[in-house]
Amino acid sequence: MTEEKGKRLDRAPDENIRDRRRPKGVDVLKEIGDRVIIQLGGQTIVQSNDGPRMNRGAKDVYYEDLPQGRTRETVERGNGVQIVTIRNRYGDVIRRSRITPDGREYVLSYVDEQDYQDEGDWRDPGDDLPPMRLTIPRRDYILNSEDVESPDDYYTFLDQPPVERVQRLYSIDEVKRSARVRDIARRVDLDTLNFEFGSSSISDTEVQKLQGVADAMEKLLKKNPAETFLIEGHTDAVGTPEANLALSDRRAEAVAEALTNAFGIPPENLTTQGYGEEYLKVNTSAPNRENRRVAIRRITSLVAPVASNN
Repeated sequence: MTEEKGKRLDRAPDENIRDRRRPKGVDVLKEIGDRVIIQLGGQTIVQSNDGPRMNRGAKDVYYEDLPQGRTRETVERGNGVQIVTIRNRYGDVIRRSRITPDGREYVLSYVDEQDYQDEGDWRDPGDDLPPMRLTIPRRDYILNSEDVESPDDYYTFLDQPPVERVQRLYSIDEVKRSARVRDIARRVDLDTLNFEFGSSSISDTEVQKLQGVADAMEKLLKKNPAETFLIEGHTDAVGTPEANLALSDRRAEAVAEALTNAFGIPPENLTTQGYGEEYLKVNTSAPNRENRRVAIRRITSLVAPVASNN
């Protein structure tokens, strides 16, 4: 991650998400606050900047230009740990590592650039996979937090392997954008966490509801510091699809912030994405609390070499 020669930049590239370079055929539909709604490969996606969450409290952050339009970001923490992220020309994360003061490198995300083409139209990697065939009970595939009897249930559930063999390593952004690839990983629905209508705020009372899943993450990170968890935000079907995408993305980010600030889960082990009203839990166009939710998947085996090999 650090051996390749780079040219130091004076400031962060594409600090403003609106100015990010995008592939041919991508249309920017709308800007909502600090979120941008784009059309990509036939689907509508919300984009945001995770820099503020990743860099908060850092001792130093610097950026370098690499060949082929890539950039390298290095975040130095006060304890000597470095988080090194390489992005392609469009800002997609293709590699991320944590490097400890003794020189040990934990690879959180790595995609072989032979498998990941950033030229031309984006293609859903899930199209290369056969149709999903679930051979286990639904309760072993989706854990509803309202059904949890013991806090240990979160760890027992998240510690299980994916429900099918992982064909190749994917970038974090490929996982975010492909429903078929995401479905390989089991899902925890935090349906006891309440969001007010139109809000992404989490009260202190609601934050405490994250204790069980945070403890499970901490336990998994002790075994493997390179775990990656995807936090998905969702809304009900009230409002415009674009506004709901931005709102759901803020909800996912709010949960990630809470996991870091209240429970000490490192931000680099968390990635977020909003899906708006696309995946309703209850099929209704009316306001619905169950649809205003967040879900968590452990996607390590999809994005990290060691977990994939195991």
